Order: sequence, then structure tokens, then C-alpha cells
Amino acid sequence: MSFFPGKDPEFGDAESCNAVTQLIIPRTSDIGGFEVRRALPTIKRRLVGPFIFFDRMGPARFGGHGEALDVKPHPHIGLSTVTYLTSGEIGHRDTLGNHTVIRPGDVNLMTAGRGIVHSERTPDDLRLRPHALSGVQTWLALPERDEEIDPSFGHTEKNALPTISETGVSGRLVLGHFCGMKADVKTHTDTLLADIALRPGARLSFPAEHEERAIYILEGQLGVAGDVFDAEQLLVLAPNDPITIEGAGEHGCRLMLFGGEALEKPRHIWWNFVSSSKERIEQAKEDWRQGRFGLVPGDEKEFVPLPER
Repeated sequence: MSFFPGKDPEFGDAESCNAVTQLIIPRTSDIGGFEVRRALPTIKRRLVGPFIFFDRMGPARFGGHGEALDVKPHPHIGLSTVTYLTSGEIGHRDTLGNHTVIRPGDVNLMTAGRGIVHSERTPDDLRLRPHALSGVQTWLALPERDEEIDPSFGHTEKNALPTISETGVSGRLVLGHFCGMKADVKTHTDTLLADIALRPGARLSFPAEHEERAIYILEGQLGVAGDVFDAEQLLVLAPNDPITIEGAGEHGCRLMLFGGEALEKPRHIWWNFVSSSKERIEQAKEDWRQGRFGLVPGDEKEFVPLPER
């Protein structure tokens, strides 16, 4: 979904608690009635661990009569895309021949490596009736040693992921490890992605077991060290500082916790391409212009042109 013309996020007011080092307010783009909020990257914060891209999709409601998500085939290199829904369905197709429908709580992880093309569209059976769509899509930049590996795709259903259930706290570990649990989803770096709901007053310890950490507030209000933060904000946390988070307000909150090991060197990002080499990105541009990435079986008739920028 990376071709969306998302604007750079903004930074909020200075935080009053030491646990939060940066507060990022995503910029919203409206794509034919479907809102996308881009929280990463920005000029002042390029990555959190391996997460080089963080989009909040929706929440949106399609009215039927053909209203649908239609992301035409487009290419990637040097990264893994992670798609996680809280409502709705998206059909995935790619040049490896995969055709999968992702549903709430499932996770799609597609590793582009040296290059892959995929499309993301509303399944046919939803197009003629009202339906909702909400979730997040992130990119994990690959370690330099893995940037040119063969592309691959994995779909993991929600029942195969570890769950979190405590008094007032519920959730699911999507990627990586957290508080003694580990998700059986292959990643190429130490990482974390978890979907957590906190009822009002419920508390959860967020240990500093990952080098870099952040929180995206999907819904409600979150309390951190006496401060309250609203929905649709990204909080970057201080390293090496365990914290306790708390559901605030009348309804508590729903969050995505994420982070992991910092990359060994900076990455360049242009359109759908991520690489430690500017020359490799130029090569990818030319490969897409010349049609060298291949076609998506079952979705061969359309594609997203290379941006002229």
C-alpha cells in the first residue's frame, strides 16, 4: 500500500514525561474515501528498530455497490511488508503465485528481498455489500546481509499466535518476542509487534527487552507516567527504560506495541524500495520501467506506474 501519497508526519508538543522521547502526529491522506495515517518515516525519526514504515489504515466503511480497496500490482525490494487487520478483509496476490485473504487477527508477512510484486484488493464477495476495513501496515527493513535474498510470503492465522490475557488486559503477539512469549512468524531481525487492549485503569509492564520501542494508539486514551495521550499518536520510548502503561479515560485504549534491534547502517527509501545502496534503488526503478519484476498471476492487467518524482 506504499504508493499512497502520504505526507510527512508532524511532531507534537514537548512531552512532560521522560519515558516518551518523541511524540509523532501522523499526517492523514484520503484515498477515495479511505483514510491512511502515516507515522513513519519522518525527517526527525526514520526508524524504530527495523520498522521503517508505519501506516494506520482506516478505520473506514465501504457502502457496497462496488466500493472497495484496489491497490494495483506494485513492486518492493529490500524489506518485509507486514499487514495486520482489526476489521475487514484484504485479498493478497503476488508474483510467487500466492493468493490469500487476510482477516482480523491474522498476519501477512511478505519478504521482498531482491524483488517481488503484489496487489491488495477487497475480495469479490465483499464488494457488493457494506463492510469495514481497519488495521496497520508496516515495513521491516532487512539487514544488509539479507537485502537480496529470494522473495517469500507467509500467512499466519490468528489462532496460531500467542495471546495475552490478564485482568483488564488482552491482546495478541503478532511478531517477535514479548514477556516470555514468541510468535512463530519468521523475521530477519530481533523485533516486536503486539496488539494490546487495556480497560480503564488496567496496567501492563512494557519491559526494555528491545533496543528501540514505540507505541501507536489505535483507539482511546493511554496513560504513561502520569500523562495521557490520545488516539492516532505514535510515542517513541526512551531506551533501556522499563515502563508501565495504563488504560485511561472512559474506555481505555487499544495499542500496537512495536520495536526491535536498530539497523547496522542507514537505509534509503524511495517509493516502494528500501536499500542500503542508492544505486540499488536506481536499478529497481529501471527494472520496474522495463517490466523486469514479473507479473502477478490472476492480476496481470493493471499496475502502478513508477512515480515521476
